[in-house]
Amino acid sequence: MDKIFIGYDEREAEVLHVCIQSILETSKRPVSIIPLTLKSLEGVYCESHDDGSNAFIYSRFLVPYLSDFRGKALFIDGDMVLRSDINELFSTFDKMKAVQVVKHDYKTRQETKYLGAKNENYPRKNWSSVILWNCEHPQNACLTPDLIQQSSGKFLHRFSWLEDDLVGELSNTWNWLPDEFGKRDDAKLLHYTLGAPCFPDYADTPMASEYNINKMKMLRVDRF
Repeated sequence: MDKIFIGYDEREAEVLHVCIQSILETSKRPVSIIPLTLKSLEGVYCESHDDGSNAFIYSRFLVPYLSDFRGKALFIDGDMVLRSDINELFSTFDKMKAVQVVKHDYKTRQETKYLGAKNENYPRKNWSSVILWNCEHPQNACLTPDLIQQSSGKFLHRFSWLEDDLVGELSNTWNWLPDEFGKRDDAKLLHYTLGAPCFPDYADTPMASEYNINKMKMLRVDRF
């Protein structure tokens, strides 16, 4: 089964479960869902960085290592909702590329995001929030826990260990930012990058209803 690693931060635990619910609602075949938690990485990786807005800001780059540098795998941030079958995304896999990402080119309108985190503009912003990994590409073999612990966010999030032609491109429908770009009817994956609708300040963000529908399904309990 294809592996989906999802970033987890205990300060917004709800969003991971809503994200998983949306995958269950849309996937037409089994997939392996792996929450990427720092606790599960004890003895493998020790987070020593003191920057970043969430707990998985660096651990996402462990996906090839955690996959034994074999096959393909997907990383997505937790604050996402799938509107289309995730297997469609896997079907775009290009074995000639080391990674495939949505190559956003924008500047945020907000200086802060959820929980007061600083929201800076920087090159290749949000490229690393959805990564279709070619785990066995030789250029990804350098991504060991030691290298990630010692590397800067600038180096990792800009995919600086790769030549530009090894960074493949995905359709931006697979990482649509409704809170930055507004509503889009054909978006396949929604990314509430400024803050998911579970936060009061973002309850009315564009396309919040998509999040809330999946949340209600996630919480459903039929009583007999």
